[in-house]
Amino acid sequence: MSENKILGLSIIVPVFNEEKIIGEVIGNIKDELGKLGVEYELIVINDGSTDASQDILSHIGGIKLINNSRNKGYGASLKIGVAASKYDWVMFFDGDGQHKTEYIGEFLKYADRYDMIAGARYGYKGPLLRQPGKRILQLVANYLAGEKIPDLNCGLRLMKKIHFLEYKHIFPDGFSLSTTSTLAFFKEGLDIKYVPVTIKKRCGKSTVKVSDGLKTSLLIIRLIMLFSPLKIFLPIAFIGFVISVSIIINDLVVSHFTLISKSAGFLFTASLLVFLFGLLADQVAAIRREMKK
Repeated sequence: MSENKILGLSIIVPVFNEEKIIGEVIGNIKDELGKLGVEYELIVINDGSTDASQDILSHIGGIKLINNSRNKGYGASLKIGVAASKYDWVMFFDGDGQHKTEYIGEFLKYADRYDMIAGARYGYKGPLLRQPGKRILQLVANYLAGEKIPDLNCGLRLMKKIHFLEYKHIFPDGFSLSTTSTLAFFKEGLDIKYVPVTIKKRCGKSTVKVSDGLKTSLLIIRLIMLFSPLKIFLPIAFIGFVISVSIIINDLVVSHFTLISKSAGFLFTASLLVFLFGLLADQVAAIRREMKK
């Protein structure tokens, strides 16, 4: 217990159709926490499972079970779990068997120095179908944050509850909560520690679909508008401005300073409007992030 820096821990486990593995996951978490000697509560969110997950969980003692009436989403389940927690630190631990309990103690070692401790995965990182979208999302996030983020959306993470609640109103109900919360912590200058982790292949079938590619694209646009709209609008405005000025100079030289083409004037005006719209979007984004609900 001497290495643990927190007085109590709320572990939140979202579950959706994990009948084959959830009993083992809960048992392993309890065993590990028993070894660490940390005071804890185990909050399990059954997110509208249609298999036997709810029945299995109802027969497991020592957990706080919350059953969603329907499938509300990964992010929604985590937000429900945090709202029901009683300790100042919360840990997210997926119920599909991917996470290893041996990292719980490792994360706790850094709790006195950081606002969030997250896993940085190496080796297997999930279904191949998700990797291209994740790679693009990673590049965009690095650009928005202004630094390289080791792992944008690993679900295994420990954080101060107060900071999660500060930005809860901007967190989505889907899988992108991990991504959005990571960027929120980076953009607000909070201290983040990444711990190298390996994960196991999830038990059961992944719910990823081809349509998730569109969702990833929309998420990228949403993150840009939420955190750093000027990083997109300024380059566009600058390129348009440079092109329009070049055309204007060429037109004036060719026509001996008597004629400017309509296209040059239109592009110059459009560049100015994009710049002004970017300033407005940046102010709206800042106000939205600062709102407390």
